[in-house]
Amino acid sequence: MISKDATPTQIEKIGSTGIRVFWSDGHEATYPNPVLREACRCASCVHEWSGEKIISAEKIPPNIMPTKIEAVGHYAVSIDWNDGHTTGIYAFDYLKEICPCEVCDAVRRQGS
Repeated sequence: MISKDATPTQIEKIGSTGIRVFWSDGHEATYPNPVLREACRCASCVHEWSGEKIISAEKIPPNIMPTKIEAVGHYAVSIDWNDGHTTGIYAFDYLKEICPCEVCDAVRRQGS
């Protein structure tokens, strides 16, 4: 499980399938591209007032891939996608929250 204070030490594309984040606490998280694209919280993907998701998994191309990944200050990463979407910013806290690894998933289930 990613510690609360962990920060990314490295972020890399994994071919055409996903993005891997290496965290300062030694945790390694692999985010599949479609899952990460659907998790975008920008105003184009989530309604500003209601919080309702606008983007759905069915609208995401199966070959979705990042075209650019860059740091946003010391708190987030910006990802441009090959479907033309360029406004998504993924805060490190959010990436920790949605880590899809088995350990983090099990911890989330215990907390529910």
